[in-house]
Amino acid sequence: MAERRYTEQEEALEISSLRRIIAAYANYHDAAERDVKRYERSFKRLPPAHKELLFNLGLKYQRLRWCISMNASFIMDMLEAFEPPFDMSQHIDMDGHDCAENMHGHCHADCAHSVDRGDCFRSSISVSNSELHEPDGCPRKDDKTHELSRETDNKDEVVDMESCSRPVGDKLGASQVEDKSCNGDKAMDAAANCQDTDCVACSADENVIPQQFMAPSLQLNVPPIDVDKVRCIIRNIVRDWAQEGQKERDECYKPILEELNRLFPNRSKERPPSCLVPGAGLGRLALEISTLGFVSQGNEFSYYMMICSSFILNHTQETNEWTIYPWIHSNCNSLSDNDQLRPVSFPDIHPSSSGITEGFSMCAGDFVEVYNEESQESSWDAVVTCFFLDTAHNIVEYIEIISKVLKDGGVWINLGPLLYHFADSYGPDDDMSIELSLEDVKRVAYHYGFVMEVEKMIDTTYTANMKSMMQNQYRAAFWTMRKNASRSKAQKHQ
Repeated sequence: MAERRYTEQEEALEISSLRRIIAAYANYHDAAERDVKRYERSFKRLPPAHKELLFNLGLKYQRLRWCISMNASFIMDMLEAFEPPFDMSQHIDMDGHDCAENMHGHCHADCAHSVDRGDCFRSSISVSNSELHEPDGCPRKDDKTHELSRETDNKDEVVDMESCSRPVGDKLGASQVEDKSCNGDKAMDAAANCQDTDCVACSADENVIPQQFMAPSLQLNVPPIDVDKVRCIIRNIVRDWAQEGQKERDECYKPILEELNRLFPNRSKERPPSCLVPGAGLGRLALEISTLGFVSQGNEFSYYMMICSSFILNHTQETNEWTIYPWIHSNCNSLSDNDQLRPVSFPDIHPSSSGITEGFSMCAGDFVEVYNEESQESSWDAVVTCFFLDTAHNIVEYIEIISKVLKDGGVWINLGPLLYHFADSYGPDDDMSIELSLEDVKRVAYHYGFVMEVEKMIDTTYTANMKSMMQNQYRAAFWTMRKNASRSKAQKHQ
């Protein structure tokens, strides 16, 4: 793809959006601390007899603070490793106008969508030298909260590059990871014996904001919805990169991987088939496809996702290198405090040691803007969409572009629901949202030259807490369609 030059206004919007996202990550600890203080204020209002009955809550709040500090420590390590593609000191007058008017209470697989342009950072992992050159969506408390968990990253960012050329990553596994936990390698149970002052001191030491993000222009007031996006990313880490997420990956990724294996049985190492993965999120599915012997490219629009996936792919030295506490932000539907405060270690695999096929890449940007280029036409042997189609403003456009980028005879494998992200948008911008039934989606696909080969429904969850008393399940549509050369050509001439 040809490198694109930005207008000054576009660059200013990009910087402003990225500054807001960095501020949301940097604000994680303070926002979580405010929640704990709210719990403590409620506890103080109890009658003495009730306080005595619930004496354990004081200890729980202490443990919560320790868990928060551990999550914040990981986030700060991640920010420290992030190399912004712009000079973040520019265009500081734009802050306060970071498309806050475009905020909506939804979230999906990618917790933040940009509104128009495409920004492509390329990342390729070479098996021979294990380098990642990166030029550079959660369980619900109710239906609305779950919608938030799959959509927030798809709504508010402006990601604005199409060049696929800016380096963000470095050598896989090359970073040094420092253990910053309050008690070193000890389990969180030790926090129960930790004095409040000790844990507070540890927390303060852990959560030092990286120097490059200390500028006054980055010290923004963070809206609650931005805080929710960060928490959503933490839950997405479990889905993509932790052993605890294996059940969901088996439900969602395994059928896709098995289908690719069936459809491309004789893959050549010299000329491997190519596969595009729009809505790649934190990158696990795209990586798994690469390990099957495909030249795989993930496409992601969310800076929240990009920052985290780049860190995991680029800076992992060993399996289970980091530990987070993903379920601490909801006190509802917990079987026990220990379940709510349980640790999750990740990643469950070492990316650079997983057998990646040379040419693996992550391209950041709006799917429509990046892949609607003439250079992308008939470029891919397969397109895989997982929990992606319903992120569209116009799903017809998505299907049209999928058909366009596939080679004649290429296959489209899809898994996901139709929880349209912009369906209940009540913001002043009146977001466009075309919401089709599954029957209509298939009719549109047929119009663009696709022939159905495999079709079924799969029950699954999305970033679900397996130990929660409430489980929200999707009946996701799974299909394999093939682009029919003659029908596709006939459609072009209509």
